[in-house]
Amino acid sequence: MKNWLKPTWNQATEGEILRNIEIEELVADPVTGRNVEVVERKGLGHPDYICDSIMNSVSVELCREYMDKFGAIMHHNIDKGLLVAGEVKTKFGGGVILKPMKIIFGDRATFEVEGEVIDVERIAVDAAKQWIGDNLRYVNADSIRYQVELAKGSAELTDIFGRGDTILGANDTSAAVGYAPMTPTETMVLETEMYLNSPEFKKSFPESGEDIKVMGLRKGNELHLTVADPLVDMFIHSESHYFRKKNELLEEIESFVEDNTELVPSVYLNTLDRHGRGMGGIYLSVTGTSAEDADSGQVGRGNRVNGIIPLNRPVSSEAAAGKNPVSHVGKIYNVLSHRIASEIYLNVPDIEEVYVWLLSQIGEPIDQPKIAAAQVIMARGTVESVEGEINEVIDRELANIQDFCMELAYGRIPVC
Repeated sequence: MKNWLKPTWNQATEGEILRNIEIEELVADPVTGRNVEVVERKGLGHPDYICDSIMNSVSVELCREYMDKFGAIMHHNIDKGLLVAGEVKTKFGGGVILKPMKIIFGDRATFEVEGEVIDVERIAVDAAKQWIGDNLRYVNADSIRYQVELAKGSAELTDIFGRGDTILGANDTSAAVGYAPMTPTETMVLETEMYLNSPEFKKSFPESGEDIKVMGLRKGNELHLTVADPLVDMFIHSESHYFRKKNELLEEIESFVEDNTELVPSVYLNTLDRHGRGMGGIYLSVTGTSAEDADSGQVGRGNRVNGIIPLNRPVSSEAAAGKNPVSHVGKIYNVLSHRIASEIYLNVPDIEEVYVWLLSQIGEPIDQPKIAAAQVIMARGTVESVEGEINEVIDRELANIQDFCMELAYGRIPVC
């Protein structure tokens, strides 16, 4: 079927804020109607996920400090982080760390307001240690090297926070896109990783590391999941023991997937493994993450804000993790576009799939984007029949953007 857009336009009535809302009918097959779909999830211990999560935790803790001391969130963007891999020697029964990992915190923060100094470096390092302690069982946060390269922000961007505006101006001209609903493939990829990194699963399989990646391929109604999961070497006594444990893990994953999808699943685990190759043929880890030795991490290379990397969808180029939650549209619009799409899908009838695009203009209030566009695939009927309801959802969500930003500021909404 040929793809095309049938546009309709909504404008604010007199006395209302002009939200620049545009609603379009997208005549196309939804993702579930296509023969091939590819979805990836980088899990809890993946170096990119670690980087995103830690830098966002630093932003959350800075927001708490700014609010406690000044009653407002000050300028900061902690979104240029890097996790430099260390070096280990794996060994049956437990290996050793030869060189520790390093975490580099980059970009900008507010260090002083009216003579009161904020210990940004301490907050950054403490936030990192707290996240590692809460999420990575076999990583000693105190053994990691920390390098804080945060500096003061530019005068003009910092001034946005001192202008006294109720709604801050956007600190960038940037675009974001979100969608709803998630497909069964997207949901299964996300839920599989979350199950494998759940406390319940780790209790049953303590040898399972956190650096789990799930790649999903749907061909028609067949779902192929390729899973990578390092086994922690302290629990593995030999090559044969490794493969026995791997088979137990595979059986558990297969059971979980079969119970939670109507697609026809096939699951593959650690497919680089080769019998008879010793350490070179098995996926072992000292700490449960490849950041110990094999793979560095960087903000923005991981999951999109809905927790997956959906290769069949349009996605935003901005990294949301670590950006400030009150003026940086690279964070706000990234997450908000998904929320608006979900609200439209859940509350407006006869919609099969919806995409929401938000575009800011630097300096303009974040509740008044340059464009807020909804592209809708109808299950039945026409977009004209639901145009008013869609408009109401978009307008309501933009009007409540202050509350939404505070949810982001306190870390109540995940961004990776």
